[in-house]
Amino acid sequence: MSAPVKPPRNPFIAPAWIALVSVVGLVSALIGDGVFDVISWLVFTALIALVVRAWVKRTR
Repeated sequence: MSAPVKPPRNPFIAPAWIALVSVVGLVSALIGDGVFDVISWLVFTALIALVVRAWVKRTR
């Protein structure tokens, strides 16, 4: 028997998650201070880390 064929992955899932996380970071930065500032900083730090990871992975 052959292995079952997997359907192709949807190419729009990763950009949709990145957009959703970006909106959460932007809204948390606009809503208030304190915890909301920490959330926005963490979100945007994670997004920058994601870009750097993709850049490093691409240059190898």
